Amino acid sequence: MNAHTKLSAKGQVVIPKKVRDRLCWQEGAALEVVERTDGVLLRAAQPARERITMAEFRKRVPPYEGSPLLFEDMDRAIVEEAARRYRTKYRPCA
Repeated sequence: MNAHTKLSAKGQVVIPKKVRDRLCWQEGAALEVVERTDGVLLRAAQPARERITMAEFRKRVPPYEGSPLLFEDMDRAIVEEAARRYRTKYRPCA
């Protein structure tokens, strides 16, 4: 969907209601402004993630002690998790 808006004297932009509704953006939503060569990209801000070293990761995650997995099983688990994340991210507004 393309929408048009104008930049105010104070540098503010109004995001059309249809767009806000479709994206489930409400007043106070945290947004990220990404500068690009052709303009800006406005998207929902992602929560900051803790960065850790591989050594710290290994300390936190216990070693896998289950039976070996087939590549097909791993592929299926990846697809299922990707679908779950997609449904969570793009679900209709609650």
